[in-house]
Amino acid sequence: MSRTLAVTHMICDCDGVLVDSESVAAAILLEELGQRWPDADLKPLLLPLLGQRIEVVLGEMALAVGAPLAPAEVESVRARLEEACALAPMVEGVDLAFARIALPKACASNSDTAHVRAILRRNGLTHFFEDRLYCADRVERPKPAPDVYLAAALGFGVAPERCVVVEDSTAGVTAAVRAGMCVIGFTGGTHHGAHQAQLLRQAGAQFVLEQMEALPDLVARLAA
Repeated sequence: MSRTLAVTHMICDCDGVLVDSESVAAAILLEELGQRWPDADLKPLLLPLLGQRIEVVLGEMALAVGAPLAPAEVESVRARLEEACALAPMVEGVDLAFARIALPKACASNSDTAHVRAILRRNGLTHFFEDRLYCADRVERPKPAPDVYLAAALGFGVAPERCVVVEDSTAGVTAAVRAGMCVIGFTGGTHHGAHQAQLLRQAGAQFVLEQMEALPDLVARLAA
């Protein structure tokens, strides 16, 4: 995809880009839901839904297996996920890569603000973003709607076309594309399967990277 405007700002997702938490989330969801629906083949249903709000993930899976979850069950699973994902390891090399990128940065996540802030603090990443956190609990619609990305561009005071986004999920890529931004898909998380790069490109990612160490050079080219 050709671009006529150089990017001037960078926005990234949190889970799956900054921390390798989606594999943790997938394992917990398969365990929790496997106890409730032992006869269902859950993994093919779950993986395409990663990156969306947990209530959406659980609702779609309940619909697929024909067994609704009570609100108390949804909250129980949510609490366990947030606790476990908050302890997930940082994506290898993300701190070094971001230190080499001079563009102002924001984080746009489908998780809640307090959860993202705690993850950034625990991993020593807060200084890259300061208070530039745009999360699903502060906009009307979560990803795949573009709201968090449009909010980030508005916070920067720039046109969406000036922003480059780093995303690991199809929902996130779709949101950023709908916002009119250049999108880099990231497939370095341990939850990604062999076809994830293709899925991210189909969702609209113009570039796909597997290693964080390649990100600074790509962003520099887009900013030139």
